[in-house]
This record gives sequence, C-alpha cells and structure tokens, in this order.
Amino acid sequence: LPTRWPCERDTLKDVSDQTNDPKNQLGFTHLDQNGEARMVDVGPKELTHRRAVARGKIFMAPTTADAISAQSLKKGDVLGVARIAGIQAAKKTSDIIPLCHPLMLSSISVNFEVCSDHVAIQAEVEVMGPTGVEMEALHACSAAALTIYDMCKAIDKSMVIGEITLWEKTGGKSGPYRRED
Repeated sequence: LPTRWPCERDTLKDVSDQTNDPKNQLGFTHLDQNGEARMVDVGPKELTHRRAVARGKIFMAPTTADAISAQSLKKGDVLGVARIAGIQAAKKTSDIIPLCHPLMLSSISVNFEVCSDHVAIQAEVEVMGPTGVEMEALHACSAAALTIYDMCKAIDKSMVIGEITLWEKTGGKSGPYRRED
C-alpha cells in the first residue's frame, strides 16, 4: 500500500471501466479490479419477484422456553416484540450492512416455534426489485434472536444464538436456491 494518498489527479488510476464490470477477476461483485469495496450497479437489472427465507435458533434453558410460552416474563410478550424487531431490521438492512441497496420490501414475516430448549426463528422477505433479499431475511432473523436474548437475559444469561442460515431464495439471475439439510 502507498504510504501517502496521491493528491495529483494524474496519479490516480482510471478505474471507470473496472467499476462497470459485473465481477472482478476473483468473481466478487462487491470488489473492483483493485480489490476495493464498491456498491454494485443494479440500475440496468430487470425487476423481478424475489423472495428469501432465513432460519435461526436461540438456545436456552427449558425454564426460559417455558416462560416465553407462558408469556410470564416481566418485560412482556417476548415473541411479539421480537417479531417487530425482525420486521424493522429487514426494512433497515441497508443502514447496517454497508453495501446493501435500500429496497422497498413488499412483504416481511417473522415466525417462531418455541421448543423445549430453544426458539426456532424463520424470517421471510419479498420484493419486486433488481436485487435479492437474502441479507434482509438474515438480518430479520438475527435481530429477532437478539431481541429474544434481550427480553430474557434477566432470567437466562447463558442463551446462545446460532444456526442463522439462508434457507431458500427465488428470483434473480442466479435462480432458485434451497438448502439441503
């Protein structure tokens, strides 16, 4: 790396052709030919229906899972608040993940299943747009899990968030994906 930033205009590299390439030589769309981060130009892409599903779990003591089911925690309706947090997170993904495009999402759902030692979370996001919503679904799932942790930490600080995974996606040039598990 250079020890100082070049100040003369004629010393800067011309990267105009490189930044318009859909991929650099490594195949990463979010890096230019110099390996520097860039936001992908989705302007020319066709608007298509896109959908993504992410799943995750938050593991906890059985007594914590029972308290969530019984809605007996002092902070209130854990899953109701976590659902709102997940929806809000999906809408704000581009504020948190630097190279994500802001999208006008058409549908967001966050659902839960309380099991004996964990809460399973599923987030589903849809858009009619030029780019996918995988990150929005993953972000929704993560925020919902973090909110459950926050709402339950007074009775169980040993909870573990994990297994946050893209489960499926449809739409776009790369086609459908479904996790084999």
